[in-house]
Amino acid sequence: MKRALVLLVALLVVAGVVAWNTEPPRLLSWADRIAGGGRGVRLVADDVPFGTTGQTLDIWAPDAPAAGPRPVLIWFYGGGWVHGDRRAYDFAARAFARAGFVVVVPDYRKVPQVRFPAFVQDGAAAVHWVRDHVARYGGDPGRVALSGHSAGAYIVAMLALDRRWLRAEGVDPAIVRAGVPMCGPYDFYPFTGRAVEAMRGVREPAMTQPIQFARADAPPLMLISAGEDVQVRARNAINLTARLRSLGAPVIHRDYPGLSHENVAMALSVPFRGKAPVLADSIAFLRQHLR
Repeated sequence: MKRALVLLVALLVVAGVVAWNTEPPRLLSWADRIAGGGRGVRLVADDVPFGTTGQTLDIWAPDAPAAGPRPVLIWFYGGGWVHGDRRAYDFAARAFARAGFVVVVPDYRKVPQVRFPAFVQDGAAAVHWVRDHVARYGGDPGRVALSGHSAGAYIVAMLALDRRWLRAEGVDPAIVRAGVPMCGPYDFYPFTGRAVEAMRGVREPAMTQPIQFARADAPPLMLISAGEDVQVRARNAINLTARLRSLGAPVIHRDYPGLSHENVAMALSVPFRGKAPVLADSIAFLRQHLR
């Protein structure tokens, strides 16, 4: 029996690695489900339209009945603003739903069909939808937080710091009670890599940089970075943390030595949760600020 369990775990680990290197991270969501990540949660709605650009979202929630509305987490996936879709990140949504959150995972438009700021605008539209509709799915529109990985973390930071985007949607920026952006680019000009195409045509590059919108009254943020991240260097989180702290804003920086860019997101899944307490730290922070 013990040997069979060891073999199962080994297969799940292999599946997770294959997932990230072939169709990231869809197969990891499959491995997570097989490992028990789907227990106690359910997909309460899928393919729900929002905004005006043809985007859709999914909603996950705990199975257990609640005494009242649950806190809400909007999760934005990564992919360099080029790749990704909401269903590939079921493992992340399930992880936070098991912790008691109503989790909303929206899609957003990608490069090269669009450039900045289209993906940020879609993120703001998703927040608008949550404000108006999440209550019917058991969520509390008065307790909304944002989280995401990589390009998704960029969307989180922009929505949390730059008031333009939510105001353009007719939403009070104060709706964002907290944020946990993971391995995101916040101070990345001059542009390199995928950012060159994503930001093509921008007349004022500074307006694309989350660090430029740091403010004393920003919502509490926990910026997560990875010590071995060579795709989005930890200096992004370090620099933004320093700027926010200098202004007196509530911010925490969590760095996980030995983890790569992908490892941080993978650590949300059951097969890789032992890599680092990314999920536990995120949940603790969110609960503290969504009381």
